[in-house]
Amino acid sequence: MTTPTPKPAPRPGPRPGPRPGAGVSAKKPAVAASPQASTGGFVAPAHIVNNPADWGRVAENGDVFVTTADGERLIGSWQAGTAAEGLAHYGTRFDDLVTELELLETRLQQHPEESVNISKQAQDLKESLPTATVIGDLATVDKRLAELISAAEAAGVAAKQAKAKQREDAIARKEALATEAEEIGESSVEWKVAGDRLRDILEEWKGIRGIDRKTDDALWKRYSRARDAFNRRRGSHFAELDRGRAAAKKAKEALVARAEELKVSTDWAETARAFRDLMTEWKAAGRAPREVDDKLWDAFKAAQDFFFSARNAEHDEREKEFQENAAAKQELLDTYDSQITPEKDLDGARAKLRELQEKWEEIGFVPKNRVREFEDKIAALEHRVTEAADAEWRRTDPAAQARAAQFIAKVEDFNAQAEAAEKAGKADKAAKLREQAAQWQEWADAAMNAVEDL
Repeated sequence: MTTPTPKPAPRPGPRPGPRPGAGVSAKKPAVAASPQASTGGFVAPAHIVNNPADWGRVAENGDVFVTTADGERLIGSWQAGTAAEGLAHYGTRFDDLVTELELLETRLQQHPEESVNISKQAQDLKESLPTATVIGDLATVDKRLAELISAAEAAGVAAKQAKAKQREDAIARKEALATEAEEIGESSVEWKVAGDRLRDILEEWKGIRGIDRKTDDALWKRYSRARDAFNRRRGSHFAELDRGRAAAKKAKEALVARAEELKVSTDWAETARAFRDLMTEWKAAGRAPREVDDKLWDAFKAAQDFFFSARNAEHDEREKEFQENAAAKQELLDTYDSQITPEKDLDGARAKLRELQEKWEEIGFVPKNRVREFEDKIAALEHRVTEAADAEWRRTDPAAQARAAQFIAKVEDFNAQAEAAEKAGKADKAAKLREQAAQWQEWADAAMNAVEDL
């Protein structure tokens, strides 16, 4: 189709002015969004697809009309091309208008806290529709703008409520943090753990927003006072520790000096007890500064090790000597065991035993754990001789022999009385006398056997 020559100037009438968003492509895809609690459930409607031919026309003289609910409205004059191009031009302007609408809907859905500003822009856009130089479904746009304004008002209320709730939650959280900080500031705690926690509280505190300045300042003062109280207590604690470490350093230096004096002692038992006492004092002295404490401990332990090493060396030497003594004593026992035979020669056995005892004492000590063993062994030899001597004494004891003779005399006396009783015809009395004689005979036999056995 031949394009008519444009007229020199457009006809008088309303002229479209620039709008926000002009030049943005009208082919913007529909925004699909999920309902959000903060928007009151508002969801942006589907994209408006426009066909300008359905909503307006370009007259032969170039006048451009848009169809509204009230009929056709003249919106301008088109002299720059064909009627189709004119419809497309004003249709594009309508698409720009729809883009503004949909941008506002999307903003409300995503940023309900901006509802007041969105509502104002939507109201301005709605009021511009009666004079808008566009071709499209203005009634749908008008309806959508009305719904948007209503939704913005609802979202504004919801946003205020959410902001109030957020403020309450923020205040409650900072109150909880301030209370926790106060508890830390007043209680006995592990200083590092508590200090780390106070720093964590501060970091969390910085991220909490939405509280009015007056309330926030009051809560901050609580936290700040608690932190200052904690820092004072911690400073006092570590100052006291420093004083204690200084005292511990002085005390441990004195203990090291005493240990140096003791380390050369050879009074093993007494010095070992003294070192145990020093260790008890060392533990009670507390800790000096770490680098000093480690050096002092090394010096103290070196003195202690010097003494005990010397004691152990002598102990080992003595133990070796005692083992040799044990071997020598065992050799004596093996030698004299066959020579001490008191049952054959009591006097010779006594002489050998004395000889053994003299050599035994000359040898000296045996290991402590074998003392009883060797005491029992020599005691057995000594007991062998002693028993033999006791038996010999009992065998030659005049008193024992006299008792045996007295028992025999009693037996003879009772037998004589029994014979006399029998001669006198006193059989019962004779029987009793013989029973008594028999009893005394048993005692006499026992006495004689004892003497003979010895």
